[in-house]
Amino acid sequence: MLSQAVLVGALAAAGIVVTTTPADADGDVACPPRSPYCIVEVVDPRTSGDPGSDDGGGGSSSGGSERHCYEKWTGDEIACYDEYWGWWDDESSCYWKLLETQPPDSVTWEGHYPDGAIYAVMCFPVYPLSSAGGWAWRATPPPGYGGIAATPAQLAQRAVDQMKLTGPDIRMSIPADKFATVGVPVWLWTDVTSTTWGPNSATASVPGLSVTATANARQIVWDTGDGRSETCRNPGTPYYTGGVVSPTCQHVYERSSADQPDTAYSVTATTTWDVTWTGGGTSGSLTVTRVSTGSVRVGEVQVLVTTS
Repeated sequence: MLSQAVLVGALAAAGIVVTTTPADADGDVACPPRSPYCIVEVVDPRTSGDPGSDDGGGGSSSGGSERHCYEKWTGDEIACYDEYWGWWDDESSCYWKLLETQPPDSVTWEGHYPDGAIYAVMCFPVYPLSSAGGWAWRATPPPGYGGIAATPAQLAQRAVDQMKLTGPDIRMSIPADKFATVGVPVWLWTDVTSTTWGPNSATASVPGLSVTATANARQIVWDTGDGRSETCRNPGTPYYTGGVVSPTCQHVYERSSADQPDTAYSVTATTTWDVTWTGGGTSGSLTVTRVSTGSVRVGEVQVLVTTS
């Protein structure tokens, strides 16, 4: 077994913070779960007082209700606050601690200096009996920082991410290898699925709180590439042979695309989604947009007039 002096030296060489006072003092050992490294704190009982008197509020939310934290990969419960590592974030499976002295502008800021802040991060397990850490920039504190668990609104956003909403599955009455005709309506629509039009629903949870969100598409704005746009509050109607005017969503081009890049108009379709959510004794709503792109070639009908 390593002596205390050897262990402290090994930890320091490994980049682990070690706090020391007289070598003959009693001390504590702080070991992250399943990490091969520990922190040894050597204290003098004649001057230290009770080292456990201040827990930094760890494990309690601002509302006073007990918070439980869990490792993402194993499901094991873990301390929400650690004196050395900081506050636990369930989503990243890491401890986060705000650096008391923020470093000067450097690559760590990822070009965001001075917005946000730099945190010391300790994550585990990367592999069995392993850990990883370093500095990282964040625009806002991670969920759970300061003892506050994820809010219902944050869980609602996670639920939206789980839905994997997309922009329209762009469909037009003119095949990609054909030309539309100036003055003739081009039908616009999307295949209707849970991710392109809805409805769509998902639930996101942390221990003690679940939020369910439901999304429905409100409209699609079609930027048709010719300086105009069409707003359709429906998914559109699939084209059928013999159809001329779409009953729901269409666009009429007034000039050819001959002068456009690749002789085609770029089409951008943006779906606006209305999301409602409920959970944690509260409810709310949010709006998200998703975008898809395509193209269409437009030509003019040439009329040949002959005289005899």
